[in-house]
Amino acid sequence: MKLSRHLGKTVKEVPNTAQVVSHQLMIRAGYIKQLSAGLYSYMPLMTRSLMKISQIIREEMDKAGAQELLMPAMQPSELWKESERWDRYTTVDGIMFSFKDRRGSTVCLGPTHEEVITDIVRKEVSSYKELPKNLYQIQSKFRDEIRPRFGLMRAREFVMKDAYSFDLNEEALDVSYKSMHKAYTNIFTRIGSDFRSVQADAGAIGGSGGSEEFMVLAKSGEDLIIYCDSCDYSANQERAESKLEVSESETDQKPMERVFGENIIGAQALADFLKIPISKTTKTILYQADEEVVAVLVRGDCEINEIKVANFLGCSQLTLASAETIKELTGAEVGYAGPVNLPDSVRIIADHYVNNRVNFECGANETNYHNVNVNFERDFKTPEFGDFKLSQSGEICTCCDGKLLEARGIEVGHIFKLGTIYTEKLKCEYLDKNGRTQPMHMGCYGIGVSRIASAVIEQNHDEGGIIWPINVAPYHVHLVGLNVDKEGVGSVCEEYYSKLSENGIEVIYDDRDARPGEKFNDADLMGIPVRITISPRTIKEDKVEYKLRKDSKESAEMLSIDEVITRVQQMLKA
Repeated sequence: MKLSRHLGKTVKEVPNTAQVVSHQLMIRAGYIKQLSAGLYSYMPLMTRSLMKISQIIREEMDKAGAQELLMPAMQPSELWKESERWDRYTTVDGIMFSFKDRRGSTVCLGPTHEEVITDIVRKEVSSYKELPKNLYQIQSKFRDEIRPRFGLMRAREFVMKDAYSFDLNEEALDVSYKSMHKAYTNIFTRIGSDFRSVQADAGAIGGSGGSEEFMVLAKSGEDLIIYCDSCDYSANQERAESKLEVSESETDQKPMERVFGENIIGAQALADFLKIPISKTTKTILYQADEEVVAVLVRGDCEINEIKVANFLGCSQLTLASAETIKELTGAEVGYAGPVNLPDSVRIIADHYVNNRVNFECGANETNYHNVNVNFERDFKTPEFGDFKLSQSGEICTCCDGKLLEARGIEVGHIFKLGTIYTEKLKCEYLDKNGRTQPMHMGCYGIGVSRIASAVIEQNHDEGGIIWPINVAPYHVHLVGLNVDKEGVGSVCEEYYSKLSENGIEVIYDDRDARPGEKFNDADLMGIPVRITISPRTIKEDKVEYKLRKDSKESAEMLSIDEVITRVQQMLKA
């Protein structure tokens, strides 16, 4: 391809509102064009990279035994109501694009395809002899994000690979799940990403089995990964578990007292005021969980993990209780709630590390007052315990007692064990060897194709622009001609362009009438892995200037065109 035909050939100025580096660079280099909030056109260069990412995915999915199909983007509401997800996606989460067609039927643009694929399989498969099945597609998805941001990271229309496995039982599902884990590992390795697989929450997709996210490590990542410095443990913070140091030395219970502490809110300020360890303080936060109010207790040096709380309660919606509700139930302003003398209508749950303390602090349910020397059973009924704290860097690994650290990541893939959550509701069943009807066991495996492109750039760039890994770069070589109208430079460029192409090397040729500095800056911005420069000087030596995009300017070498072809072919093989 000749750069003079590239629609994004001119470097563009980008508003300072660009949230991530990849978004800014893709717009400047002409990879994408924004149509409106969360909607982008993929320009020729980006389309080539997306096709290469998709091809790597196809090869690894096919190798794992999956079969490709293509399902409608438009879906009838009846299927979603049958799976009992319609209200959550249209009302609670509100991310569904739904509308009525000319016949008056309510339809939606698919944010995901669990219902459709299950409907296909329940109509096509009836016997255990026809299982397992693993079907996938690469298609646009639609989600009405409240705040579409970060370019392709969180768009309203995006390209996704979604796969679905159907098996006889849990053991067979486990085999499919492990096969997909291996395929995903191969995919992100081939793409050239620095990634990590982490334990994760299943979210709105559901399921009670395994769930892992594949994260590309990047400082701009929305997700926080908690990992161990001594073993292989890693998890998304919303799923991570940890141990806390416990230094309880008291055994004798003291009388509970009310202490006046005007406007003292916050665990550390309270611990300093009371002259007690912060681990003796208690945060009591009231939530509205569907129709009931729940008080959640954690140690003062911890934060509440609302996802764990919602999963424990099994509620569809969890929000902080309003100031009016808190006042009505506790008689106090926000910040002074505690478990002592709460109305019986309030359900109390507590993190495990609230337990086994003696003479601890909590709010007194009276503005500016705190209770000290509080103890279970004597002062309030022992609550339900669970893991409700947000794990953080510096805490102790539950697997090996190592130290937990944190890193930021961009989620590019997610695999789930769905079990029978959809197949039972949609009656996706098979006859076993004994002629009995059984629900199929289902898995779900997603990859954000367009998000991968953005994540790769987040991980591979410098002050000059993008640095594509060669496997997913739109072209392998950026051929730059200097003074193309002098001393036969133009004809030599055309000759070498053809020779590179004939040897299976993809080339974009900068044939523009532009200054050398402008061409080199645009080459750096576009990020093609190899730059070849031809000028009157190189022609005299019967060579070209060869430079890798990731290397410094001083690394440029003078090579023959045959040597260049050999090197690029070796890079591609590697």
